[in-house]
Amino acid sequence: MSGLPSKVAVVGAGTMGNGIVQTFAANGVPTVMVDVQQDALDRGMAAIAKSLGRFVKKEKITADDAAAIEGRITPATDLAHVAGCDLVVEAVTENLAIKEKIFAAADEHLGADAILASNTSSISITVLASKTQRSDRVIGMHFMNPVPLMKLVEVIRGEDTSDATTSRVMG
Repeated sequence: MSGLPSKVAVVGAGTMGNGIVQTFAANGVPTVMVDVQQDALDRGMAAIAKSLGRFVKKEKITADDAAAIEGRITPATDLAHVAGCDLVVEAVTENLAIKEKIFAAADEHLGADAILASNTSSISITVLASKTQRSDRVIGMHFMNPVPLMKLVEVIRGEDTSDATTSRVMG
């Protein structure tokens, strides 16, 4: 990635997911926010708008900046929208079966060099990687809440995570 990826998808529009989406979009990265439920996407977009509004009120960004950030976000209910992304961050509920389905399905839509990451704090990255054809390009990226304010991301390697993948994520 050499710094920021050119396009990111975040699967999950809840508190962590929408915070991760906002953070990438605020750093200039076109970002797809994927959730299976349209109402969850609507709530996620509303949370982002509210958060950006607080930044505008505190004069950390301008209203034009907030609009540009929102303009870099594409909500989607179909996981196929991860196609073309350099990085996909899964941020759904801590349920192994759900995460495994997401990893297997996302893997099918991604280019060979794309990285799959999980925001999990308790599920094995190696287990998630085993559901893909890219176990060397699967890694944990555990963001801290509230994501737009916390500059800390814990990076967790799986057994097969390559040095190159770790370097790209850390870069």
